[in-house]
Amino acid sequence: MEFYPSIEKSDIQEIKKFQEQKLQELLTYLENNSPFYQRLFKENNINIADIQTLEDLPKIPTTAKNDIQQNNDDFFCITLDKIVDYSTTSGTLGDPVTFGLSDNDLERLAYNEAISFVCAGIQKGDVVQMITTIDKRFMAGLAYFLGLRKMGASVVRMGPGIPELQWDSIFRYKPKYLITVPSFLLKMIDYAEKHGIDYKNSSVYGAVCIGESIKNQDFTDNILSQKIKEKWDIKLFSTYASTEMSTAFTECEHQIGGHQHPELIITEILNDDGNVVKEGESGELTITTLGVEALPLLRFKTGDIVKAHYEPCECGRNTMRLGPVIGRKQQMIKYKGTTLYPPAMNDILNDFNNILCYQIVIQSNEIGLDEIIIKISTNSDSENFVNEVRDHFRAKLRVSPKIELIEFDILSKVVFNPNSRKPITFTDLR
Repeated sequence: MEFYPSIEKSDIQEIKKFQEQKLQELLTYLENNSPFYQRLFKENNINIADIQTLEDLPKIPTTAKNDIQQNNDDFFCITLDKIVDYSTTSGTLGDPVTFGLSDNDLERLAYNEAISFVCAGIQKGDVVQMITTIDKRFMAGLAYFLGLRKMGASVVRMGPGIPELQWDSIFRYKPKYLITVPSFLLKMIDYAEKHGIDYKNSSVYGAVCIGESIKNQDFTDNILSQKIKEKWDIKLFSTYASTEMSTAFTECEHQIGGHQHPELIITEILNDDGNVVKEGESGELTITTLGVEALPLLRFKTGDIVKAHYEPCECGRNTMRLGPVIGRKQQMIKYKGTTLYPPAMNDILNDFNNILCYQIVIQSNEIGLDEIIIKISTNSDSENFVNEVRDHFRAKLRVSPKIELIEFDILSKVVFNPNSRKPITFTDLR
C-alpha cells in the first residue's frame, strides 16, 4: 500500500489527465448502475461520450443533498446484499441521508484515512487515541479506525467525553496523537488544571481536529486554536471531510490547507450562478467522488463555502488545498445589511475565557428578517459582561445581537446533546 501516492506529487497536467480518465470510468459506471444518474442523463440529453475533460463537467447539472433525501434509494449502484455497512450523514441541514458501503468502499475509506493521517505526520507504530464515536452509524469514526489500522498505528478507542477517562487512558497508553473535536481539548485542560494533572508533560504531541475550524483564512491560528496552544503546546492539524465525500482533506506539516487526494475526488468551487470562481475567490465546494462503488456522486454541491489554494506546497505535493470552511451556504445570515456565517461568531465567543458554553440561534422576526440570539452560560460576576460581549460583536462584525444568559446546567444539556456527534453551537429556526 502506497501511503505517499505518487500522483499527488505529479505535474499539474498529469494530475488533470489522470482525473479525466477516472471521470470517464465513473460516467460509464453511473450510466450502467445508477437509476438517479440514468434519469438525469436522459432528462438533460447528456451523452457521456461528450464529457472528456474536467472543463466539460458544467454540461452536467449539479446535485445537492435534497436530491439524495428525495431519491435516496435511486442513488445506490449496488444491490442490498453487497452492502456491508450503513452510515448516515449528521443531518446538519435536515433529515440524515443513508449511505451504504460495499467491502471495496470500506477499503477505499481506510486508504483515504491512512494517506490523510500520514499527510499529518502520523507514522506506523504511533499510538493514537480516538476521542470520537465509532458507533451510531458515524462514518468518520469507523474511517479513522480503519485508516489507522491500515497504516499500522495502534488505536485507543476511547470515544467522546469524560475528561477523567481520557487522561487515565493518556497516561496509561501514552498516545502520541489524539483525534478530537478541538473545543473538547479545552475541557480536558480545564479538568487537568483543577485536578492537578501534569498534562504538559504527557505523551501527546499533536491532535487531528475534526468538526470545528482551528484556522483563519490566512492559515493563522484562530481564537480556539490560540486558547488551546496558550495552555498546551501541542500541534493541531485541520482536517475536512463529509460522509457524502468519503474523502478527507488533511493538512501536512506546513499547515497551509487540507490537501486534495486526486485519485479519490474531483473538486470544483462554484459561485451562485454555478460557474467556477476565479482563483482566490470563495465559492461552494462541489465534488465528484472517484472509486466509490455503492453511492458515488457526480457534481454534488456540499453546501460549504470555501477557498481553494493552488500554489506549490513545500511538502512536494502539487495538489489543490482547501482553506478553512467560511460557512455553510444555507447558514448564511443577513443581519442589518451585513452577511454573516456562524464560524465568525464562534471566533468572537471563543475569545471570552469565562463563557462556559454557548449557542447561536437564528430565527425570523415578525417582518421576516433574520434575528440573532446568543445564548450564553458564564461564570463571570461582572454586571457589564453582556455589554462586553455585545461590544466585541460590534467591534469585530459591526452587528449587535440579542444576548441571553442561561444557567449552565440547562444550556449544556442542549449544546452537548448525547444524541449529537458534535456540540450543537448553532441552531437555525428560520
